[in-house]
Amino acid sequence: MRKTHEVFRLSMDCGMKNREIARSCGISHTVVNHYLKRAKEKGLTYSQIEKMGDEELRRLLRKGRAAKGEVHPEPDWGWVHQELKKKGVTLQLLWEEYMEINPEGYQRSQFYKLYSDWKRRLNVSLRQTHKAGKKMFVDYAGQTVPVKDRHTGEVREVEVFVAVLGASNYSYAEATWDQSLKNWIGSHVRAFEYFGGVPEIVVPDNLKSGVSKACRYEPDVNPTYHDMAVHYGTAIIPARVRKPKDKAKVEVGVQIVERWILAALRNRCQWESESVPIMGE
Repeated sequence: MRKTHEVFRLSMDCGMKNREIARSCGISHTVVNHYLKRAKEKGLTYSQIEKMGDEELRRLLRKGRAAKGEVHPEPDWGWVHQELKKKGVTLQLLWEEYMEINPEGYQRSQFYKLYSDWKRRLNVSLRQTHKAGKKMFVDYAGQTVPVKDRHTGEVREVEVFVAVLGASNYSYAEATWDQSLKNWIGSHVRAFEYFGGVPEIVVPDNLKSGVSKACRYEPDVNPTYHDMAVHYGTAIIPARVRKPKDKAKVEVGVQIVERWILAALRNRCQWESESVPIMGE
C-alpha cells in the first residue's frame, strides 16, 4: 500500500494534479481519482490517512460487492496496455491490482477478454487520398490461365498483369507468358501507352523482376526497372513487405479481373493461342 499512501501525500500535502500523481506513482489516473474520491466521501484528511495502517486503508478504499446486474468498474485499458510494455509486468498482475482496488470488478477471464477486445481495435488504418496522375499500382493476378496451342496440343500457363490508377481506378490488364524481367518491363510500357501518360509514382509488389532485395525502408530496385523509371521520368516506390493495404487499389483490380474476366472463362477448357493475343513472345 506504499503507493496508496503516496497518492494521498502528493495530492493532499503537495497539491499535485491527479495525472501528475499517476505518472509519479506509475499507476492509472483513474485509480488516483478513485482513491481521492473514497477519501473525500469519508471526509478524511491527510493527517488521518497518514496514521492508518495498510489493512485499515485497504478497507477504506474497498467497496462492497456489486449487486446483480450492476455495471462493473471499467479498467483504464490504455494504462493497462502501457504497463504491459514494462519488463516483468503481466496481465495477471494487473488484474490482481485492479481487483485489490475494485473487489466488485471483472473476474480474470472477463478481464483478459475485454483487454483483448480493446487491443484489437488499436489496429486502425489510415485512409489514403490519391491525386490524379500521382500513382499507378501494378501486380500480377494470383490466378494463371491455361493456353493450348491448337497445332501441337501444348498447354502453357500465362500470367495476368494488372495496372490500376490510384485516383480513377482506371485499369489495364494483359496476359504474358511469364513474369520475366522482359515481360514485366514490357507490360509497364504498354500500360503507359494505354493510359496515355506516365504517373509520378509506380507502386509494385516485391516480386524479383521489380525488386532485387525487399526491405521495408530501403528496397533495392532492379537496375533495368530503375532505368525504365529514369527513361519515363517516374519513381518506383515498392509496397512494404506483407503490407497489402499499401497497394489496395491493384488488389481490388486483380479481384475484378479474376471475377469478371477469368471467372467468365471458367467453362472454356483452354484458350487457343492463335485467337488470343499473348504478350512477350
